[in-house]
Amino acid sequence: MTVYASHSTAAPRPLLLDIRNLQVRFYTPEGTVYAVNDISYKVHEGEVVAVVGESGCGKSVSMMAVLGLIPRPPGEIAGGEALFMGRDLLRLPEDDMQSVRGGDIAMVFQDPMTSLNPVLSVRRQMTESLRRHANMSPEQARDRAVELLELVGIPDAARRLGDYPHQFSGGMRQRVMIAMMLACNPSLLIADEPTTALDVTIQAQIVELVTRMREKLGMALIWITHDLGVVAGLAERVIVMYAGMIVEEADVDSLFDRPRHPYTLALLGALPRVDRRRDSRLNSIPGAPPNLLVEPRGCPFAPRCEYVIERCRVERPPLMPVSPTQRSACWVLAGGEGNN
Repeated sequence: MTVYASHSTAAPRPLLLDIRNLQVRFYTPEGTVYAVNDISYKVHEGEVVAVVGESGCGKSVSMMAVLGLIPRPPGEIAGGEALFMGRDLLRLPEDDMQSVRGGDIAMVFQDPMTSLNPVLSVRRQMTESLRRHANMSPEQARDRAVELLELVGIPDAARRLGDYPHQFSGGMRQRVMIAMMLACNPSLLIADEPTTALDVTIQAQIVELVTRMREKLGMALIWITHDLGVVAGLAERVIVMYAGMIVEEADVDSLFDRPRHPYTLALLGALPRVDRRRDSRLNSIPGAPPNLLVEPRGCPFAPRCEYVIERCRVERPPLMPVSPTQRSACWVLAGGEGNN
């Protein structure tokens, strides 16, 4: 789904989430997987941030780490901080994290069938969260659950509350998940590719629903996706990840108008557009993503990059400012050593 929209730059808002130098490793029989490599970014109150990248780039793992959902072992948070309202989530005791998850921060996953318990009714799953986090009575939790299902567009909500996940369509299951995540009015909603398994029409409905709910509740949103078309009409700021690293960060207009990393350029070149000639072919990115069992050295995109210089192979570029609202980790397009 490809949508293009323009966003104005808003005044600075209070800082909500501050991720600093996050590193995540997985220790497997084949060796150490360097899943997330020293990433840092901020999310402000009410802001919509998109995290973009292909499968395996670390975008979902980074959010799972922030929420304390990385299985240990084989996973490990090897370094960094995740400051949420001043508290480092990476060092909170599990009891405290349970109050954060579903209360202050909620996460909608890609496949609702793996998140919803198939043997429990929707009523049981929704009211359990409300009673735990909002201290509601059974009757209050039931009434609130019906209200939430109606809010996300579930027809005949009072009756459907007693149904089980398999009795809902894929799009309706995702609406149920969104209702559950909004139950306690979180300050931050993380949506992990919530439209991937849905057809284009339902995708558009879910994007519109999340956007409407975010505006209604005033919460911040992190939207994890590989679809830049969705990003254009949804986000204010975009973070592009590759091989567990952030390679570009920009406001959405700058990213689409003036991308300054070769990987971002390649992603945009592969995006279907209404103004593309009918007989033209979509671009593809040559080569394959790097093996994350090898510790990163130099720029991870160098083997696939048309702008590569020798420095790219031996020295990892930091995120360098190219404008007040844009940073790029590229010696050539951001660092001025080649084609600008």
